Amino acid sequence: MSESAPRRPARPEQLAADLARARAAVNEVIVDKPEVVDLAFSALLAGGHLLIEDLPGVGKTTLAQALSLAVGGNWQRIQFTSDMLPADIVGVSVFRRDDESFEFRPGPVFANVVLADEINRATPRTQSALLEAMAEGQVTVDGQTHPLPRPFFVIATQNPLDLTGTYPLPDSQLDRFLLRTRIGYPSAAEERRLLVEPDRRSLLESMQPVLDPERVGELIDAATGLHVAEPVLDYIQALIAASRAHAAVQAGLSPRASLALIQCARAHALVRQQDFCLPDNVKQVFPALAAHRLQPLAESGMSGDDIVADILANTPVP
Repeated sequence: MSESAPRRPARPEQLAADLARARAAVNEVIVDKPEVVDLAFSALLAGGHLLIEDLPGVGKTTLAQALSLAVGGNWQRIQFTSDMLPADIVGVSVFRRDDESFEFRPGPVFANVVLADEINRATPRTQSALLEAMAEGQVTVDGQTHPLPRPFFVIATQNPLDLTGTYPLPDSQLDRFLLRTRIGYPSAAEERRLLVEPDRRSLLESMQPVLDPERVGELIDAATGLHVAEPVLDYIQALIAASRAHAAVQAGLSPRASLALIQCARAHALVRQQDFCLPDNVKQVFPALAAHRLQPLAESGMSGDDIVADILANTPVP
């Protein structure tokens, strides 16, 4: 068989084993946060993007790098600043004197995993350049369309406390992120591990790819085909309806959010080595999917997280 011949798709059991090894490799680096790691893999396998809203130093960059190393392909880190331009992200056309033509030089967004660090420090124009790439899977420069690689997964970060000189993402752009989560502090026992064990960066240096972009594409396809029973569909619809009827909500979840919920629940089930989707998968991903999409009424005094918790507590589970 020639080297250019397409590779045979992996069997389901082989895909499951490879995914389990990739998940274990990331959990070895990111201590005490298996739920966050599962959400990151769920966002990837659902074909979406992840927003991590947390303080500096809790492992946001480490998570992005560990995930990219485990899944193979290439990754890029973009440090967003107020003077950054869209061309710094998507690339630029450069004039070639020898043949009087323009040559496109891709920017750092042309990677399988992109860490957009402190995305809210860039201007809305620069934010939009990245968010357009996230939504369309391609960029357009000087009238020419350039497709992005598959998979294309963005992990964006922002600090929820230091907001001086930042440009908050509007609701329409927040909606481009499939999930929003926090990493948080480690437990006392796991922080002791950080103090006595080798630095996490040394673990990253020794990590070997478990998957590759082609296998990740197969996993994305497998997640899309995972079975969802009628009672689980009823539960998803009940959660969406509750968000729209909640007294503290100005605008509930959209039909796009309901589609995102079912696909993310499927991906979460695949990450957990399940053959079909359960209500627990929906419950696990719903807070990270819904809280940043809800618009609470100011007079309610409730946050998106409070509303999500209330909805889950008052919606019967099949």
